[in-house]
Amino acid sequence: MSGIESFHLEPSTARAFSLLSGGELTVIDPLGKQVADLVAFCGDDTNEWLSSGRTLDYAGTLRLTEGHILYSNRSNPMLEILSDSVGRHDFMFAPCSREMFHRQYGEANHPNCLDELAFALREYGISSDRIPTPFNIFMNVHIEPGTGDLEIREPLSGPGSRIVFRAQMDLVLAVSACSAEKTNAGALGPIDLTLTRNMECIRCKVEDNT
Repeated sequence: MSGIESFHLEPSTARAFSLLSGGELTVIDPLGKQVADLVAFCGDDTNEWLSSGRTLDYAGTLRLTEGHILYSNRSNPMLEILSDSVGRHDFMFAPCSREMFHRQYGEANHPNCLDELAFALREYGISSDRIPTPFNIFMNVHIEPGTGDLEIREPLSGPGSRIVFRAQMDLVLAVSACSAEKTNAGALGPIDLTLTRNMECIRCKVEDNT
């Protein structure tokens, strides 16, 4: 038994929500070549958060895709990738920020994922200083052999490309439609989200609290 909700993120916006264990999150690129930043926190203790370092350590690869698990800073499974129509994402780059745009491009007060994620997460008491490295969905980072230089290339996602995650614990999640033009092939687009909630888990939660 499940309940389905859908959300549309306009460019340079973010949304936060809770998802119980067993629920699914689908992130969709409706127009193509748009990156989405995903961060996650344990629903019972937001000091446990999605960890790039732990995940890459346990996966043994930078190319996370269908079948891989995303882990927390406490080495607990947080999200499983159930399906992935693109197969190219990033888990190295921090969310774009005002400081990044100023330092690298000389731009002041540029819209950015860090501010958008922090704004969305404020109702959960999570500030920008606590936002970890996101799982950068559809972000295409090339690593130059020999030198290790990083080059951000245009995403491989096309219209309707998607990735599906299953929650491995109760979570607080936030997703942004990335604000960095360079990351998104020079233009900013929207992101669509679908939540498939495990209603059996919700019923169990209600029963446990009665």
